[in-house]
Amino acid sequence: MAVAQDYPQTPREYLRLMDANGDGRISEAEYVEYMSRSFLRMDTNGDGILESSELPGGRGRPISLREFQDNLRRQFHRLDRNHDGYLSAKELAQPPG
Repeated sequence: MAVAQDYPQTPREYLRLMDANGDGRISEAEYVEYMSRSFLRMDTNGDGILESSELPGGRGRPISLREFQDNLRRQFHRLDRNHDGYLSAKELAQPPG
């Protein structure tokens, strides 16, 4: 069982986890790859679709990995407030606009 201390506590800690190439910022590809891990963990049968039974609470509309990642891309661009194509720790800390 994971405890709260296992999870990043600050935006900078999240940035370090997502920053695959270590350049201090998060690209769209890094964001989508990192955030897709939760989908892949929940997709227990590995078919690329989260069925209602695989969703938290066992309810909700099924969603494909492609739909999920398209949503992540839209979220990335809402978070990228300065429109430079990357997320900073500050941008990660703000709710999507």
